[in-house]
Amino acid sequence: MIFKSKLPQTETSIFAVMSGLARQYNAINLSQGFPDFAVSRDLIEMVYQQMLAGNNQYAPMQGVPVLREAIAQKVKKCYDKSINPDTEITITAGATQALFTAITAFIRKGDEAIIFEPAYDSYDPAIKLNGGITKYISLSAPDFNIDWDEVQQQITSKTKLIIINTPNNPGGFVFSKDDMLRLTEITRDTNIIVISDEVYEHIIFDGLQHQSALKFDELFQRSIAVYSFGKTFHATGWKTGYVIAPEKLMNEFRKVHQFNVFSVNTPIQYALADYLYNPENYLSLPDFYQQKRDFFTAHIAASRFKIIPSHGTYFQLLDYSAISDRSEYDFAVWLTRKKGVAAIPVSSFYHDKKNQQILRFAFPKADTTLEKAAEILNRI
Repeated sequence: MIFKSKLPQTETSIFAVMSGLARQYNAINLSQGFPDFAVSRDLIEMVYQQMLAGNNQYAPMQGVPVLREAIAQKVKKCYDKSINPDTEITITAGATQALFTAITAFIRKGDEAIIFEPAYDSYDPAIKLNGGITKYISLSAPDFNIDWDEVQQQITSKTKLIIINTPNNPGGFVFSKDDMLRLTEITRDTNIIVISDEVYEHIIFDGLQHQSALKFDELFQRSIAVYSFGKTFHATGWKTGYVIAPEKLMNEFRKVHQFNVFSVNTPIQYALADYLYNPENYLSLPDFYQQKRDFFTAHIAASRFKIIPSHGTYFQLLDYSAISDRSEYDFAVWLTRKKGVAAIPVSSFYHDKKNQQILRFAFPKADTTLEKAAEILNRI
């Protein structure tokens, strides 16, 4: 059989590669971003009760109404934004599906999409699969500051999308209010759609406030905001998220969504609706994860790694330039095989494999896990 690959340059995801190595060498897995501590027992019980109650068949394509209503109330509380749960919210099979569906709904052959690197690795392939052209804006550690004049220069008559991610995975940086206002300004009077990847909206530190696209009325009219219950409630394997967008954009999103997955896990949706009505279940996250960040960084303070500030997400970047001149990928493999700690090379988040001698470590782990990893890193 002869066929032409639609993604000829794409290899197995670095997350799968490093997690596979971690299993092979019995290493502490700080590569893939998933917690190793338990999901709330209350939430698990809520799912079980919904299963017993018979909520086990297809949910409505848009998501069950009670969950969309609970999300609308949460958005009002967090961002003082009124959202129509019937026309502006759709439940998705996780954030990656939401991102792929949003890109598919709007990118046609020859359209251009701007992304900021380091970027989550699903953006670029989704653009290319739909015939689009990715334009990369490269940001550099440690600050990852955006030059909005450069962004303006990259915009052409073919620009269809700008994808932002705040708080950023893997960089740990967050967009400021000024960033969002500049984005609003440069997209004004254009046909550009903004995909705002906000899956770490509640994992933000040091007293900073999440600048959601929902908070900026003009920007929201051209935005699709993406969220993840898996990230928020430590249940990444449930693959449940949602998108919020104005009705005119949501209509197009749903046209693709219905043929992409159609509907999402029914008992989990009902359980999440109940769980959301206690705001403490998500408002407590900044303190919870900041403690884990601080615990991890305090325990590696004596190491030869340089700590790059993380202001959001549950990832910590470490600069190893004082230890080795190996490439990021080679150092990550060596660290896993020889020392027993798995991390992700940040170069994997750049299309040109930009090497800055930085690795990404995930800290949504039990303190004992972080302490064991720190002991190893301190001996290097």
